[in-house]
Amino acid sequence: MLLVHSLALIYFCPPPPPFPPPPARLRIWSRSDKLAACGCLRVSFCSPELLKPCGIGRRYQIRWTKTAGSMSDRFQDSSVFNETLHIAKILRTQGGRYYCKAENGLGSPAIKSIRVDVYYLDEPVVTVHQSIGEAKEQFYYERTVFLRCVANSNPPVRYSWHRGREVLTQGSDKGVEIYEPFFTQQGETKILKLKNLRPQDYANYSCIASVRNVCGIPDRSVIFTLTNRTASPSIKLLVEDPIVVNPSQTVSLVCITTGGEPPPVLTWGSSNDSLPQRSVVNGGTLTLPAITSEEAGAYSCVASNNVGNPAKKSTTIVVRALKKGRFWITPDPYHNDDNIQIGREVKISCQVEATPPEELTFSWLKNGRALRSSERMVITQTDPDISPGTTNLDIIDLKFTDFGTYTCVAALKGGGIPEISIDVNISSTTVPPLFFSFLVPPNLTVPRGKSPLVAREGDTVELECLVSGKPKPIILWSRADKEAPMPDGSMQMESYDGVLRIVNVSREMTGSYRCQTSQYNGFNVKPREAVVELIVQYPPTVEPVFMEMRQGLGRPVVMTCRVLRAHPSRVLRFEWLLSNRLLHAGAFDAQRDETEYTVRNLNRDGLGEYTCNVINEAGAGKCTFLVTGKAYPPEFYYDTYNPVWQNKPRTYSFKLQWTQMNPNAVDRIVAYRLGFRQMGLERWWVQEIPVDGPINKGELMSHNLTDLIKPESYEVRLTPITRFGEGNSTIRIVRYSAPINPHLREFHCSFEDEPICMFTQDKNDDFDWTRHSAATRDTKYTPNTGPSVDRTGSKQGFYMYIETSRPRKEGDQARLVSPFFNVAPKNPYSISNPPAYCFGFFYHMYGKHIGTLNAFLKQKGQTSSEGPVWSLNGNQGDHWKQAKVSIHPTSSFQVVLEGIRGPGIEGDIAIDDVTLEEGECRDPPTNLSSKVLFRSSHIWLLCVTLVMTLLEGQR
Repeated sequence: MLLVHSLALIYFCPPPPPFPPPPARLRIWSRSDKLAACGCLRVSFCSPELLKPCGIGRRYQIRWTKTAGSMSDRFQDSSVFNETLHIAKILRTQGGRYYCKAENGLGSPAIKSIRVDVYYLDEPVVTVHQSIGEAKEQFYYERTVFLRCVANSNPPVRYSWHRGREVLTQGSDKGVEIYEPFFTQQGETKILKLKNLRPQDYANYSCIASVRNVCGIPDRSVIFTLTNRTASPSIKLLVEDPIVVNPSQTVSLVCITTGGEPPPVLTWGSSNDSLPQRSVVNGGTLTLPAITSEEAGAYSCVASNNVGNPAKKSTTIVVRALKKGRFWITPDPYHNDDNIQIGREVKISCQVEATPPEELTFSWLKNGRALRSSERMVITQTDPDISPGTTNLDIIDLKFTDFGTYTCVAALKGGGIPEISIDVNISSTTVPPLFFSFLVPPNLTVPRGKSPLVAREGDTVELECLVSGKPKPIILWSRADKEAPMPDGSMQMESYDGVLRIVNVSREMTGSYRCQTSQYNGFNVKPREAVVELIVQYPPTVEPVFMEMRQGLGRPVVMTCRVLRAHPSRVLRFEWLLSNRLLHAGAFDAQRDETEYTVRNLNRDGLGEYTCNVINEAGAGKCTFLVTGKAYPPEFYYDTYNPVWQNKPRTYSFKLQWTQMNPNAVDRIVAYRLGFRQMGLERWWVQEIPVDGPINKGELMSHNLTDLIKPESYEVRLTPITRFGEGNSTIRIVRYSAPINPHLREFHCSFEDEPICMFTQDKNDDFDWTRHSAATRDTKYTPNTGPSVDRTGSKQGFYMYIETSRPRKEGDQARLVSPFFNVAPKNPYSISNPPAYCFGFFYHMYGKHIGTLNAFLKQKGQTSSEGPVWSLNGNQGDHWKQAKVSIHPTSSFQVVLEGIRGPGIEGDIAIDDVTLEEGECRDPPTNLSSKVLFRSSHIWLLCVTLVMTLLEGQR
């Protein structure tokens, strides 16, 4: 896995080489096909950014997609076809596999993928439950209780339980059981079972969730207090259900708790996903001022205290409303024509949307007078289940005396809502009397020259359909060529004059648009429709929109501007400019999709901003290239511990280390300008660091900052310098940290602090030592190995151990390396009399699969590896034991502790309280490996004898 500390992930495909186009090929340069965005999403991400280059042939198109190109997972149009995919402030939902597809029309497309993992850890949540059927008046009195801990995370979380300050493990208490983690919809869950509660079980329980410090994500914990009064919540709503109100009224919903310990927290929710913006929540009271019809719906009060299930009560708010009055006329059902004639039956239907529907009432008027149902004028109300809110007026045997204005009046019984009136005018002047008809069915046509309609992106266009008929119907507009929303986001748009007006038209709006008469158009007949074609022209879309090109003086620079898409697709011309000065212009080759400009020999006059304008009838697309001779910024090296210890009481030094990004991209770097200032002060101190020869990529450079004042921090700025001038700078903060026995007299490390006394993990081993407190036992895999306390017997104390569970295998090594210790004896020593130091530590080697624990002495300048100065293997019992061994270094040295994994998972080895003291070990413990001690002493005596013999020979 490639770990990325990043605020943004950037994948970059460089320009192709200048030779004829082969079939597309693609390569994502990476040590792994997996990336991990490290950092807690709720806190921050780290920096810097990451570049992922892709090498590829000429005249290609790149598209980035997610999950094998699903349309729903594609990125914004500006990112899909670019060589660089930029994900700023990545979210956990954006993790997954990303696909880079390249094609140039030759052969099959090239596809490569890379996976991005986003690491995070949410706050854990503890909920408490009781066995079904055991709940009595006192919810948790002498009953079995389950405490469930849940935390969302990536990678999977590891849980531990505490009761007060006591660590709870499987088998440590007969009244406690810890279930193995399992997955729920909320994440991985760890359950603590308390059987038949005892007095000591009423306590504070804490659940600690850990992802083992992955990417520096700290452990998170939550505390729950269990008492004999603990109970699930209960609530009561002090309102009716449903609540029927008029618009603009203020509605207050009151919710109170009637039980629960700890005291429940009340929250309000709505069936509309979220509460209205103007709503006010004060404790258990929800107030909706000046309520509207859109705010009607179900509102729920939820009480939760993480005990049992949350309590929920709901009520429905109904806001009275009348809207969308419509009418339609049904011709004689016994004749198959659209005309309504004298002597035939006519039905006038009126429909209104009413809330609540049971309060809706209708009345009919003719020429302003109330109309009652009769043998020729039959008034009916349709079944609400079939056609809600509908009333019908049937006119039997239509006569000239029936001409007039018919009015349908809709009202609500509760009052407070204006009535809706719909007038239908039937008269002899509606149509010529020759046809004995008075209504004309609708007709739709598209005016000549209005389809296809050509417009430019950003214009305002009007799509027009001519509509005729009496009465004139409403026109509904929709997309005819695909299932896509209209410009306002809806699937249909209404028009009363047959014109669809689109402001700021975009290229995505190109296509066919259908105009159709409304279903309620005055006739119960088949709707009419027509289609209008819209063509949107837009300037060329080009890439790169912006590219910085760094190059040394005297070298060639090739800039390529590529056309991705345009309409009309025939590109007319191009022009290259440098700072608004025309360099080259011409017609675009119809067989090519790119134009190129070359600076053969870059000089200072050739530096600056180049612009390529690619122009068609709709406008111009612009590629911008910033050509500069600036050197890239240096990159500080953070992997080693940087302070350089000085035996000075008031000052300290710091070893600054860095590498140079792309050192050969520009002219040779001749020096670095180093600036630093004390934090909080304005004055900068500046000096130059000369560079003798060319810098290789990845070469580590260093410089000692001296005479820094303790304990102040400093801001450091490093700038590369070429013959062009200054390049980009990099800034870091240097912080003082107190040394831990840099000149050895007495060294002691109990691993209580996170820096672990400047110990480091060996980068050439198979896995790492882990800092931990309390039990290392994993109840899922390793119940019979590892310590349950630190060396002092404290469950809160820390120690280091090797975790031998999967994926570790037999023989895997983990090495922990101490800081360098300077040999500084009081009196000069000879090779035959080097200073002595006593190296000691406590170890815990318990489990049937225990491997080997080794201790090594590593001296500065030493090239070959020597055997261990101490070694032990096998199960030593569930106890901490002490080891001591005398060492005799002749130069600055380090001590190395190596743990080797045994044949199985029950092989955790732990160490604690590492010490180093001047002088021989006085009382070495009896449990040391006598074989190793004998071998070390024997080798030492042989060396001393050999040296003495040589000295005698010289005399």
